[in-house]
Amino acid sequence: MGNHSSVSTFLLWGFSSFPELQGLLFVLVFVSLLTILAANVSIMVAIKLRHNLHTPMYFLLCGLSFSETSVTLVVVPRMLADLLSDSKTMSLPECATQMFLFLGLSGNNCFIMAAMSYDRYSAICSPLRYAVLMSRQTCVQLLTASCVAGLLVSLCIVTTVFNLSFCDSNTIQHFFCDISPVVCLACDYTPYHAMAIFALSALVLVGNFILIMTSYVFIGSVVTKMPSAQGRHKAFSTCSSHLTVVCIHYGFASFVYLRPKDSDSFRGDMLMAVTYTVLTPLLNPIVYSLRNKEMQIALRKVLDSVRGLSLQTVNKRTLNTS
Repeated sequence: MGNHSSVSTFLLWGFSSFPELQGLLFVLVFVSLLTILAANVSIMVAIKLRHNLHTPMYFLLCGLSFSETSVTLVVVPRMLADLLSDSKTMSLPECATQMFLFLGLSGNNCFIMAAMSYDRYSAICSPLRYAVLMSRQTCVQLLTASCVAGLLVSLCIVTTVFNLSFCDSNTIQHFFCDISPVVCLACDYTPYHAMAIFALSALVLVGNFILIMTSYVFIGSVVTKMPSAQGRHKAFSTCSSHLTVVCIHYGFASFVYLRPKDSDSFRGDMLMAVTYTVLTPLLNPIVYSLRNKEMQIALRKVLDSVRGLSLQTVNKRTLNTS
């Protein structure tokens, strides 16, 4: 990137203000990471192994789980290493790479959620054409387009940020390379840069949110006209998990990326970032498994299979040692 920075490394200040809590934070974040991996991998395995879950909705959910897990792996392992390390430095290329992957995958999540709302719209508003509208090829194209769009927007933002000159402090008031803590270190950051970054962020967040809400307006108009109460309940139940995840995801992301920033907001943003990098990927599988009987049954069978394999392995080891 063609900037003229005198800064070549950044110091991730993160949780250095709370040295007495870093051990506890490490344990909590580490346990959360293991839980996120176990929960999301269980969902992906359940969808892969259970033929009754080979539907467009679960195919997109599998993509969302993979993307959410990837976002966590971009940020959390580095956070854990820094919690145990006295040296919390990161080179400028490493910082740019982390920001690119984090923003690209987070944008991918937003586009996948919009695709999931289109899936629900197609299933409820055009049930006779649903198989055509949401074919396997269409689902693959939606996931591919989501990934490409997220990475393109991320590339534009990262190019804007790292073409700035960093010539003063190198201390990032965050535990990873996020936009606001990095641009506040730049010497030549102007309102034009701020407007460009805000416009790109709004394109992903507000644009997709409008698409999602538009889909649900049409869904709501169709569902309320259904003569059967059972049909209305089934339609709303298939959408409730997705709507819950959308509200959680967009609520936290909008709070961080769409509100005006000042130097006093970084600590609040850092705490909010812990929520959407650790808590949100943990809540998604919980929401979908608690509110979806098909997923509950599939996860139960996967867990039973894992338990059975574990018992077989233990029995074989016992026989070999005896």
